[in-house]
Order: sequence, then structure tokens, then C-alpha cells
Amino acid sequence: MPDQLTAAHREPERAETILRVFEAAFGELLAQDPAAFRVKFRKMAASAFAFYRGTAGLFYADLTTAPYDGYGAAFLDERTSRVWIHGDLHAENFGSYLNSEGRLVFNVNDFDEAYVGAFTWDVQRLAASLALIGYAKALSDDTITELVRTFAAAYRGRIAALVRGGGSTSVTLDTATGPILETLRRARLQTRVALLDSETVIDGYDRRFRKGGGAFELDEATKAEVLTAFEAYLTTLPPATRTRPDALRVKDVVGRRGIGIGSAGLPSYNLLLEGHTDALENDVIIYMKQGQTPAVSRHVTDPGIRGYFEHEGHRTVISQRALQAHSDPWLGYASLRGQGQLVAEVSPYATDLDWTDLNEQADLHSVTDYLGRATATMHAAADESSSGHTLVPFSTEHAIDAAIGKDEEGFTTMLADFAHAYGARARQDHQIFVDLFRNGRIPGL
Repeated sequence: MPDQLTAAHREPERAETILRVFEAAFGELLAQDPAAFRVKFRKMAASAFAFYRGTAGLFYADLTTAPYDGYGAAFLDERTSRVWIHGDLHAENFGSYLNSEGRLVFNVNDFDEAYVGAFTWDVQRLAASLALIGYAKALSDDTITELVRTFAAAYRGRIAALVRGGGSTSVTLDTATGPILETLRRARLQTRVALLDSETVIDGYDRRFRKGGGAFELDEATKAEVLTAFEAYLTTLPPATRTRPDALRVKDVVGRRGIGIGSAGLPSYNLLLEGHTDALENDVIIYMKQGQTPAVSRHVTDPGIRGYFEHEGHRTVISQRALQAHSDPWLGYASLRGQGQLVAEVSPYATDLDWTDLNEQADLHSVTDYLGRATATMHAAADESSSGHTLVPFSTEHAIDAAIGKDEEGFTTMLADFAHAYGARARQDHQIFVDLFRNGRIPGL
């Protein structure tokens, strides 16, 4: 057998574990739309990091079993095991967005996997992603260790500062430096008009969606159901967003089908709204997509957490509002055909952090430092003062500060050791996955 086909055969038990986790995580959606998952898996096959991004379920299956479950155990207690977490915190889930105050902010984004769990799970997932990015850039193990230590120090420093009531926590055009400032500046150059022109056409003195390019016409019955769900969504919006009812008038609706690494097989819809004036450049595009079961929820057994949420759309919105200060004013939820839906703006100002051209040591450390601070700020935002205070009825930053404070060097060393260990595991798993995929061993494809 050619050498490139042997990874899955060298570790047959691991191959079966990957297939079992895939069935639990993707089975139902894959059966409904195998074509979307073929695209998803092609993207995941491209690199170990892309594979890691698409396999949060495998990560948590590993993190809650030996040998990986021992890495962060020393920093977990009754409180630090039960905080709001992002759930899929890797190095590319950061970027810019325009907050409800109209400020461009660099922060964590994409809260589809958010839940309540151990704070260490977030920082461990981020640390392992740094190891994968570093390996792809041919950085030495020592350099990767330095990056993880930079992240750990920034996270710990921000947590400690927040406990002391220290200063502004937002990273904006006024406070950012280096590559993060450039990310915000690029986002600032985007315009709603450009987004609208790319997604819509002018027809009869008004806008409507372009068809094609992933957008398709809905039948009348489906369109009516989406509009009914939209009316329910309006009741979940912040009061300030509902001040002018005309702004919420729907001009057009199209369907879209998710084929990305995180959204494969999930049905979604775009709605074109009037906006806050009659001017066509102020129209707003929002999306409505089916919420997904977060990978981490399969490993959190407390029924009080699961029972807190009406459905996955509600969970995503409550989690995002808890974790993200001044979140999208269009953020809300609804139910469609018995499935929870997340609704938010398709924003021209949402720009993901791009690591492609980040190669200089100074830039890598600068960005990693920002990631540590942003992660700490997110964890601290989601506590007794957030919308989910009954789930997390204590000060998160005080609990985490106390846990890390017992052994600061141990915390940093743990993250570095875990990053190397799990980074190596993910690279090996990527090869196994490629073998399984290219040889037709993933059921349903």
C-alpha cells in the first residue's frame, strides 16, 4: 500500500474514534445534504488547522478523557468549571465588528458553539491552534512555546487587571496597534453600499436580492414561514432597534445553503430590510440560520444548563450577549419548522483576523498578546451582570483569578505542554481523516 494511504491503518482505533465522533456530530445533517459535507471535508483536508477548526466535537471528546483531561484539572473547581465559554476558540475566531455603540471593535467572534463549561477548555483550544499555526509557518517548538506563553501572560494579566477594576477593555481604532490596528483600518474602509451592491440589484426603484452565487428563490410556502419567524424574531430585539417600525419592513427574502467548515448543511435565509431611512444605501441585510448543537454540550451533564435554553438559536443569542459587550443590535432569535434560528446582521464591517502575512516575530507576539487580552475580557464579561446570570451567578474574573493565582507558572506551562501535545495529535488526526475521506470510509458520502 502506498505510504500516503497508511495513516488510518497505523492507528485503526483512532480512525474508528474519529468516525464515531463524526457520526455523532454530523450524521443527521450529512444525511440531509451530503454534497455540502463533501465541500466541508475538502476544505478540512487542506490543512491540519482547517481540520482542527471543523472538529470541535473531536477536541472535546479528547479533552474529557485521558490523557488530555488531566492538563487543566488543577485550575478547575465548582465555579471555574461553570463559566460562559466560547466553545470553539481558535486563532481565527477573532476579528472586527461594529458594536451597538457604532464603534469598530476587535474581539472574539462566531459564537455558534458557545455554552457553559470549564474556562480552561477555551484557553486550551486557543493554545493548540497557535501550535498548529506555528507549525504551518515552520516555527520552532521553542518559538511556539513563546507564543503560547505570550497568550497565557496576556490572559492572566487582563484577568488580574479586571479584578482590580483596571481601565478600558475594548480594542478599538483608538487603542489598537500593529496588525490589529491594520485589521480595524481595513474594516473601516468597508461600506454598507458596497455590500448591498454585491448582494442586491435595483429593480423598480427599489432593491431586491440577486439570485445565484449561493442565493436562491424560495417557494411561497417557505417564504411565508420565514416571514412568520421574522415577526417572532422582532420581539427578541433590544428596544432601541425597534424604535422605528418602518425600518423593519422586509423587502425581499432568499434562501442560502451553508457549505463552509462550520455551517455545512445548515439551511439559512437572507432578508433585506428597509433600514432607518428611505435612502437605498441604508437598507440592511440580516441572516436567519438554523442553530446547531454545540460540541461541548455533549460533555456537560448538568440538566440545568440544557434546560435554560428554549432552543439552539436562543442559546446562541443568550451566549453571545453574555460574552460580547455591546453586541450586534440586530441579534435575535426565532423558531422555524421546529428548529431554533439565530438572526443577525450581515455586516460589511465584520473582518476576520488573517494570519497569512503574519510572519515576523514581533507581529506574531503582538497579535497573540491581543488574543489573550480579548479572551480574558470575554470571559469576564459573562458573569453575574450578564443576561445569563442565573447560570453563572458569580464574578467570573474573580473565580479565574483565584484559580490561576495559586500557580501562575503552572498555568502557563500547562498551556504550552498541552499546545504541543494536542497540536501533534491534531496533525496526526488530519492525516487519518484524509485517508478516511479519500478512500470512501466516511459513511454517507
